[in-house]
Amino acid sequence: GAGSRRLMPASAALDEHEVVVGVCGAGKTTLVRRLLGLGYPARVCAQEHSHVPSLFRRRGRPQALIYLHASLPVVCRRLGVNWTEQVLAEQWQRLSLAREECDFFLDTDPLTIPQVLHATECYLQAHAVCKRGL
Repeated sequence: GAGSRRLMPASAALDEHEVVVGVCGAGKTTLVRRLLGLGYPARVCAQEHSHVPSLFRRRGRPQALIYLHASLPVVCRRLGVNWTEQVLAEQWQRLSLAREECDFFLDTDPLTIPQVLHATECYLQAHAVCKRGL
C-alpha cells in the first residue's frame, strides 16, 4: 500500500537500509521513492544540511551507502536556483566523509531518472543487497 512507500521514519535503524546522500538536486528523494517502490528499504540522509560528518551512520552502518553527485550547473537547472560555487562547496565539504565511505558513487549529471534507478539497482543486485522481507 501507499504506507509502505513512504520515506522511512527517522527512528528506523540504518543498518537495515540503503542510505542515499548527496547535494541538493542530486536526485536523492526521487531515487529513494523509486527504490521503495521496488521493495528496497531505502532512505534519504540529508547530510548536506548537517554539520555532523557521520550523520549517515548515526544508527548503524547502512546496508549500502549510495552517494549521488551533481555539479553546480545541473543543480541550478534542476532546482531553478542561481547558487554560487560556494553554496555547493559547503555541501560537498559536509558530505566529504560520506563520499569517502560510500559503497556506490554515481554522478547523476548525464543521467535520466530511469538511468539513475537502473544503475543503482544493478549495483544493489550485484552486491546482494536484499529487498525488504527477503
